[in-house]
Amino acid sequence: MFWVRLQLFLAALWWGSLTVVGVVVVPTLFAVLEPKALAGQVAARLFSAECWIGLVSGLLLILAGRRTAAAGRYRPSAWVLLAMMAALLLEVAVAPRIVARENLALWHGVGTALYLVQWLAMGRWLWSWTVRQASPAESIAD
Repeated sequence: MFWVRLQLFLAALWWGSLTVVGVVVVPTLFAVLEPKALAGQVAARLFSAECWIGLVSGLLLILAGRRTAAAGRYRPSAWVLLAMMAALLLEVAVAPRIVARENLALWHGVGTALYLVQWLAMGRWLWSWTVRQASPAESIAD
């Protein structure tokens, strides 16, 4: 039971942090900080921290999933792997181009899309987790 709860905790931490940083914190930075370049520098550090939260959470989710699976029957969730790949691409391929101010419109768009992929993938994982944990009667009611 510990490993199942740990999976939920890790996924909720990841999805929740993506939500708070992307929907609340970064827009607030740009609304209150001057100059905007300062807001951008702080946002870049937050997004980098968010990447590492995602990668560590994803790795721990996979390890916890192995503990809950029947022997030899574990396959990591495609949603977790997709979110981890999006986080890694954002950190190593997109963020350096944004920091270097290369074609900002393009790379901000790609970065936003990858961030959204993480958010949607982990939201989908959480949704499916709740369905898996529900009793048959509750699943029918949904």
